[in-house]
Amino acid sequence: MRHFNKPPRAKECSKLRCFTAYDVRGKLGSELNEDIAYRIGRAFAQHLKARKIVIGGDNRLTSEKLKKAVSRGLMDAGANVIDLGMTGTEEVYFAAFHLDVDGGIEITASHNPINYNGMKFVGRGAAPISGDNGLASIKALAESRNFTCVRKRGTLTHRSLLNAYCGHLLGFITSEKLVPLRLVVNAGNGAAGHVIDAIEAQFLRNNIPIEFIKIHHRPNGEFPHGIPNPLLPANRKVTSQAVKAHHADMGIAWDGDFDRCFFFDGHGNFIEGYYIVGLLADAFLHQHPGETIIHDPRLTWNTIDIVKAAGGTPVSSKTGHSFIKQCMREENAIYGGEMSAHHYFRDFAYCDSGMIPWLLLIELISNTGNSLAQMVEERIAAYPCSGELNYKVANVEEAIKHVRNYYAAEEQSWYTDGQEVPYLEDIDGLSITFSDWRLNLRASNTEPLLRLNVEARNDCQLVRKHVEEIENIIGEQ
Repeated sequence: MRHFNKPPRAKECSKLRCFTAYDVRGKLGSELNEDIAYRIGRAFAQHLKARKIVIGGDNRLTSEKLKKAVSRGLMDAGANVIDLGMTGTEEVYFAAFHLDVDGGIEITASHNPINYNGMKFVGRGAAPISGDNGLASIKALAESRNFTCVRKRGTLTHRSLLNAYCGHLLGFITSEKLVPLRLVVNAGNGAAGHVIDAIEAQFLRNNIPIEFIKIHHRPNGEFPHGIPNPLLPANRKVTSQAVKAHHADMGIAWDGDFDRCFFFDGHGNFIEGYYIVGLLADAFLHQHPGETIIHDPRLTWNTIDIVKAAGGTPVSSKTGHSFIKQCMREENAIYGGEMSAHHYFRDFAYCDSGMIPWLLLIELISNTGNSLAQMVEERIAAYPCSGELNYKVANVEEAIKHVRNYYAAEEQSWYTDGQEVPYLEDIDGLSITFSDWRLNLRASNTEPLLRLNVEARNDCQLVRKHVEEIENIIGEQ
């Protein structure tokens, strides 16, 4: 019997440099191109033994070409492909658990520079796929080109799930109880705008009094106002100014594929994602006492304090969306959050969403009568933090080693709530805990950067002091 599309004879294995710990990110041309995208698509389908895959892509200028190349690979492996069009990452997650499919791929480089692109992967039911859970096998197949023959090539169809997806989002809140609010929304010329428009239309149909002030709303893959990454202080000014100019109740900004959302209070002040995690954890636990909350190890004290006080169980997970999702599933956690503005929800197949958090916050504001600033003010004072600081250093591992050695002389354990707390942990980078402050220092999984987070108890001066101290240490390597 004749087999369709007999694969080429395996060539000498060439290592692909675009695979990270939990997804694909690479420089266009040398690290990621249409040939590599084709091989990844074919390897993905073969690894999953997939019959049907959903695929979407953000609005980067190269996303459509890469999506088509991945789709060819998927079809040549025998998988039928459902193309969702221009999407954010979470729209692919939604499709992966809403439809009867074997997995999904989003073409995106999120907040990476304009000369990058990449991919995020999930399996059936939006189950995570990471370096510890299938990604290494996909990489090995794509490198070796050891593809199996298929008897029938897959098909390609186009479909929109926007209405079903937005309906699922709005199921997280009681829209009829929302009070009049004015929101500044900044899509950063990324992919978020069409979802905001769809939610706005739904609000208007139901006379929900939410007003949207839209800035940098239209998708533009040239990113004329800079790469959409509100974690960078330079990218926050426009949202902050718009909040003040329009006397808005809150500002919201997204990254390019809008799986992360960032908040500004009614004064235009940026609110670190760390405090949003605590706020949402507390809200979930008040409605669902005794549940488990997942958090990352970079900044922890505020979250742990809130979760324990509300009768919940805090569980730490390694940083990264695939690792958090896996931990969410293992613990059956109702909510999980990373200080980098990823928020995960059990009722969203344990996946992260950049749309659900702001919906929950406007419901909180409506129910409590408190502004965002009022809801986080005490927590910021109790647990001040540096936010995530990024450094380009000659050698990341050496820099971490220098910091470790500097504090080694003080190495000890201390006790809190009757339990011994390890002074030093290497679970995710380097974490060092003292009685009144702690740090986390780690290599980025997606960029060639060293990332630092420092937090303290009731003393913002202590944060500044130790940030300067650590900067001097890593500057001396």
